[in-house]
Amino acid sequence: MSRLLGLAIATIWLPAIARADEPTPAPPDKTGYTLFNPTPDADLRSLCTDRPTKSTSPCTVDAGHWQVESDVYNYTVQTDAGVTTATQLFTNPTLKLGLTNNLDVEVNIAPYERVAVHDGASGVTAISSGVGDLFLKAKLNLLGDDGGAVAFALEPYVKVPTAPIGVGNGAVEEGILAPIQLSLPANWQLVIDPEYDDLANAVGHGQHSNVSSLLSFGYPVTKTVTVSLEVWGDANFDPTGTVKQASFDLGAAWIPAKAPNFQLDGGVNLGLNRATPAAQAYLGVSRRF
Repeated sequence: MSRLLGLAIATIWLPAIARADEPTPAPPDKTGYTLFNPTPDADLRSLCTDRPTKSTSPCTVDAGHWQVESDVYNYTVQTDAGVTTATQLFTNPTLKLGLTNNLDVEVNIAPYERVAVHDGASGVTAISSGVGDLFLKAKLNLLGDDGGAVAFALEPYVKVPTAPIGVGNGAVEEGILAPIQLSLPANWQLVIDPEYDDLANAVGHGQHSNVSSLLSFGYPVTKTVTVSLEVWGDANFDPTGTVKQASFDLGAAWIPAKAPNFQLDGGVNLGLNRATPAAQAYLGVSRRF
């Protein structure tokens, strides 16, 4: 067994060591490209999205180009103390616009959400529906946007309460993400996503802290298909009581060889404790222009 383990480690690491000795060509200088001087198509980065799974990538959209990333359909179900909550999103588009070579701005809003809360004891189901909350974001890449073993970015956001009560909580909230991506041996990629949020208190006025993070491993099973395995955790420090959530997430993305600006993806998130939705399933698309 020890020999087999040693062989497996060597199989993973030796090719990576050999590649490290090979000179890496310098990426093209794209610092002069802006919204009004777009990056030529020949210099575009490979399509990079913030989906599937919960992870946010440190990559940005090339200057002068825009990108749409959206759930086609998203279904979440959670049961706690005899009450089942089912949430459906009928599309959930994020629009991104590249301002410079390493900065983009992003807007996200779900045009229609439906939240059904069923009380098993009384048999009563309450339904809320309407437009979702509006999220405004900016992503600034500080390292590795055009390649390299490490990439890092900062992404602050603010949530504008556009959703009706029952779908949203009617409060302005904000936060920041700091996604890190590492290239691992054997073509694996690791994304680490620390996040800090200021959320509205569940009762009364004021805000409280929320922190979350994840480890997301991505692997290209073919030249066009990438799978993702992810562990996510969240701690909400509301004054009424701390709530901790955790999930194990699976995702897959397909970028056709003849359509490098298009991605089709899907996945499922599985809750690991009672406070986390038991299951969330989704299908989505992305397109760069």
